[in-house]
Amino acid sequence: MNTEYRKALSGTGLDYFDTRAAVEAIQPGAYDKLPYTSRVLAEQLVRRCEPEALTDSLKQLIERKRDLDFPWYPARVVCHDILGQTALVDLAGLRDAIAEQGGDPSKVNPVVPTQLIVDHSLAVEAPGFDPDAFEKNRAIEDRRNEDRFHFIEWCKTAFDNVDVIPAGNGIMHQINLEKMSPVIQARPDENGKRVAFPDTCVGTDSHTPHVDALGVIAIGVGGLEAETVMLGLPSMMRLPDIVGVKIVGERKPGITATDIALAMTEFLRNEKVVSAYLEFFGPGAATLSIGDRATLSNMTPEYGASAGMFYIDEQTIDYLKLTGREPEQVALVEQYAKETGLWADALEGAEYERVLEFDLSTVVRNMAGPSNPHRRLPTTALNERGIASDEMLAAAKAEEAEGLMPDGAVIIAAITSCTNTSNPRNVVAAGLLAKKANELGLVRKPWVKTSFAPGSKVAKLYLEEAGLLPELEKLGFGIVAYACTTCNGMSGALDPKIQQEIIDRDLYATAVLSGNRNFDGRIHPHAKQAFLASPPLVVAYAIAGTVRFDIENDVLAVVDGKEITLKDLWPSDEEIDAIVEKAVKPEQFKQIYIPMFDLGDVERAESPLYDWRPMSTYIRRPPYWEGALAGERTMKGMRPLAVLGDNITTDHLSPSNAIQASSAAGEYCAKMGLPEEDFNSYATHRGDHLTAQRATFANPKLLNEMVRDENGEVKQGSLARIEPEGTESRMWEAIETYMERKQNLIIVAGADYGQGSSRDWAAKGVRLAGVETIVAEGFERIHRTNLVGMGVLPVEFKAGDTRHTYGIDGTETFDIEGEISPRCDLTLIINRANGEKVEVPVTCRLDTAAEVKVYKAGGVLQRFAKDFLANA
Repeated sequence: MNTEYRKALSGTGLDYFDTRAAVEAIQPGAYDKLPYTSRVLAEQLVRRCEPEALTDSLKQLIERKRDLDFPWYPARVVCHDILGQTALVDLAGLRDAIAEQGGDPSKVNPVVPTQLIVDHSLAVEAPGFDPDAFEKNRAIEDRRNEDRFHFIEWCKTAFDNVDVIPAGNGIMHQINLEKMSPVIQARPDENGKRVAFPDTCVGTDSHTPHVDALGVIAIGVGGLEAETVMLGLPSMMRLPDIVGVKIVGERKPGITATDIALAMTEFLRNEKVVSAYLEFFGPGAATLSIGDRATLSNMTPEYGASAGMFYIDEQTIDYLKLTGREPEQVALVEQYAKETGLWADALEGAEYERVLEFDLSTVVRNMAGPSNPHRRLPTTALNERGIASDEMLAAAKAEEAEGLMPDGAVIIAAITSCTNTSNPRNVVAAGLLAKKANELGLVRKPWVKTSFAPGSKVAKLYLEEAGLLPELEKLGFGIVAYACTTCNGMSGALDPKIQQEIIDRDLYATAVLSGNRNFDGRIHPHAKQAFLASPPLVVAYAIAGTVRFDIENDVLAVVDGKEITLKDLWPSDEEIDAIVEKAVKPEQFKQIYIPMFDLGDVERAESPLYDWRPMSTYIRRPPYWEGALAGERTMKGMRPLAVLGDNITTDHLSPSNAIQASSAAGEYCAKMGLPEEDFNSYATHRGDHLTAQRATFANPKLLNEMVRDENGEVKQGSLARIEPEGTESRMWEAIETYMERKQNLIIVAGADYGQGSSRDWAAKGVRLAGVETIVAEGFERIHRTNLVGMGVLPVEFKAGDTRHTYGIDGTETFDIEGEISPRCDLTLIINRANGEKVEVPVTCRLDTAAEVKVYKAGGVLQRFAKDFLANA
């Protein structure tokens, strides 16, 4: 640590680093112009950088240079069980590789504190109208995931610096917000003297920015980048654009944080903030509670940014008190922020590359969809968008009268996700709407599978305190889990009769959820499209039963001769605020979290090496130190596995929902002896590469332009064309064929390749298939880093060039030529079947020297193994 700028934080017994003095020593007056993000990044430089490198790194921040590598040392790593487990499987495999080469495997440990929360494994098999749903779903989760949970428990005892919060306790982001983040850390240095500094973290989920609402820089990364941080290496980055978002105006009555977040998502997508760090400020931001801010920050990946920050202010302090943080910690946060320039008042002189202005008063009641979270859908626009109309509703009612499910049937209505359940106002609003509906005798439609899965056990306590939990239960929204559930595609099975009717009639069935993603095929295989909505709107749609219903104007029921519409059920802001003020208490957070985090003494594992189970379809020793995966590759003669359009998501690349028996993964699970009812989700099997690689491009909504019908239209489905034969096949059969031939592959794609979840298997799957490079018009940040971490070369067309420019149809082979260096120009050579060669200039998207080193080693794990053994 540098000592020149180290000072005592008055009255605390703690030291801190005077970042202002370090910055001002280089350029007087510069500190007050730095955005919040830059001030936090500067602090970690002053605390962690070698003295000889400090001045140059601080100059980068002051001068906002983005063409040089910049080191970031996150204080923590937070994982959910899917990516966290796969990261730890990789580390366990790394231990085996180290041991086989004569190294000490026990020395392979996370260096940075790593917290793993099991929240992605539970499927809603028992719905919210089953009074025993919670117990049934947990029992099924434990049975299906026994292999995974056995491994996770071993990790807790075998690795240093790993804490595990087991299944059934909540969602990682909400627990991070309500408990895990101290906002300001205090840790002992090498001499035992405690030092205060800003909390920062990376998380293996794209919604890690949820805790940005507290002023904590937290970004979502892939599992591979998280492994880099876990192993003590800095996360090398290029300084991002830091964009100010000034929030003005006042929200209208009846407008929820969800409405604001969906409007903001559309606004920011249009403003093209991809990969930027955003800082929300202004008079409107000051009025938003931390619950409101968390809903906005949680949607960061949906508007394409890397971070969605708020300054530390009185709202922060009020929230820390509300959630039961210790008084000494709350006092430290306020004192540190005010003394170091991280308090909101000290940011008035901050300068941004650009400032956007968003007016709260313009926000109306919103949904999002279908198909995209940034496709805002005002509830007043259902008719003009062709979703609802008098004619459509009349037809739907006629079908219902005949005992059939209606067109547009809402088959899933789920209050789910930390996006909304971190916000007590949203949850209470749903409870109050349910109460009014019950008083009027309204009921859910019988085909709607309802569920309520809050991200924290605290929600149950305050709903019980307010008398609202029984009201939600009466309408079918009983608590089914404290986990991600439907938001993560784990909506569970439908009633078999309902599912068969959907299939037989090819019914346009839909889902409405309070989550953050609604990509086609994500929520449920039989929900053709999905819509995002606030929790009270989810309840209203369970009563309406179809999206053909104009939710603002159509009549939900007639009671005593009075037509009941949404406005008769919608609670007032005063009602909501009164309940929140009365029912949400610090004691509830302490009651839940103190025992949850009392982890006690952990008995060490007998061996530092895991005893792999040979018949497991969940956990298997990874193969990343073998053959081509260890860095042996050729960039010549690559055949296309797929030619794809814009907006390919990680759900297309590696879906997370339920495994169907007819799928390649389903066939494999059956072969391995798993009963169909326990096939579970693709996501839960990602610790076994033999199962997980069969999910590659297994999304039924995939459009591979290499596969067309007799009219030349692209066919939909998990399809490929094997070349040079030109044989159409299921994607897995094509991958298997190419693997047998040892054929190296390429993927050609459009813009925004890799949108969505921070899913390392979206990169691992294509790498195991033999994909050497992906050439696209542009990459989403997290997925690009995952590709690099797996040794896949991301390459970008020059502006204006696309796959159409060169008439790429999949019959070609491809070469890459040129010396690889950060963001260099390379040449893509297209070898056509007729012998013609076309040379195309492209940009190498290895953005830093560190990424080049990782790529040339074959990936993150291969690089670490080589460095570890070299230094042993």
